[in-house]
Amino acid sequence: MKHRSSDAETPTRNEPLLRSHMPELDALRGIAVIGVLLYHGLYWARDLTPYSPWQARVLEIMSIGQFGVNLFFVLSGFLITGVLLDSRSRLDYFKRFYFRRALRILPAYYVTLLLLVLFGLTSPKFLLMSMLYSSNLSPMFGIALSYPVLWSLAVEEHFYLIWPMAAKRVSPEKLLWILGAILVLTPLSRFIYHQHAVATNTVGAGYGFYTWNNLDGLALGSVIAIVVRRSDWDREKTILLACVLALIAISIAGIGIPFGITTRRNAIGDALQYVPWNFASAALLVGFMFIGSGKWRRITRPSLLIFFGYISYGLYLYHLLAFILYNSIAHKIGIKFDVKLSLWVDAWLRMLLAGSGAVAVAYLSRRYLEDPFLGLKSRMSK
Repeated sequence: MKHRSSDAETPTRNEPLLRSHMPELDALRGIAVIGVLLYHGLYWARDLTPYSPWQARVLEIMSIGQFGVNLFFVLSGFLITGVLLDSRSRLDYFKRFYFRRALRILPAYYVTLLLLVLFGLTSPKFLLMSMLYSSNLSPMFGIALSYPVLWSLAVEEHFYLIWPMAAKRVSPEKLLWILGAILVLTPLSRFIYHQHAVATNTVGAGYGFYTWNNLDGLALGSVIAIVVRRSDWDREKTILLACVLALIAISIAGIGIPFGITTRRNAIGDALQYVPWNFASAALLVGFMFIGSGKWRRITRPSLLIFFGYISYGLYLYHLLAFILYNSIAHKIGIKFDVKLSLWVDAWLRMLLAGSGAVAVAYLSRRYLEDPFLGLKSRMSK
């Protein structure tokens, strides 16, 4: 029987920083997916001009939720790189990694694609791109992003395709140099693409979804995975790293504000707006690791966030579909029964009903679709 020490058993003892299961990272997933849910539910694709000033301000605050994707990227870089580093000596290194990734990702992903087909929400070309995990590259071929949330999953899949080869063959020290270059070149790529878009009158063409314009969050998480595995690493260095990362995030944001970092409608903002959020996400990750392995670990493990972390993958996949279906149903009901709600009430009713539906579907997906495949992962990839 696998032993799991409880908080009550070791109230004052520090746990190892790196453990086979880290509940505080589930909580971070919960924070990330709640942010994305609020963003798409209350801000995304919404005209704020009909709302009162205070209502519009509340909805604008929800736009911060979009940066939950940055937290997902940092977490993914940290976890995947950690898995790769810890299994470098295995003979089945590649087979084990890709087998486990397939069991984790593919079932719910292809169910999502099936639902898009059944509800007529995707074009054949976008479906093909998505089946090949390249939905984020659709704009390159003039194909509209029928279901936008899939773009970030494509970025991660491309990362999974390339990074294991580097992690297997390159020393951790050299990997840090590669990652450092990515941290510099990715914002530079975004800057160049913005300039190109302005020069060619193609602003909004989807350049920001391309994989090479979204590697810095993954790279930063990977850096953390490498440094915390150093033989001389300790808790003091961990909390220092969290503070440094937070300071970098605040500094870049503060310095960038006069140069337009608050909007991606200019080159500086397009290049750098994600950067402080990446560093803030990294600081949160390291801080949660520090607290989550110490005597105050309960702080990082609230039940609600753990639950949302548990269903985060499915909720990320399904939530936008729930909002789209709600819009369709609410429109038909409004016409048939002449129901008229204020925009403010309708926004929150949509968030409550569609959001709750998405949570329910995500739970059922995790419980009855994803978990059985994850059980295969644990039994067949020892």
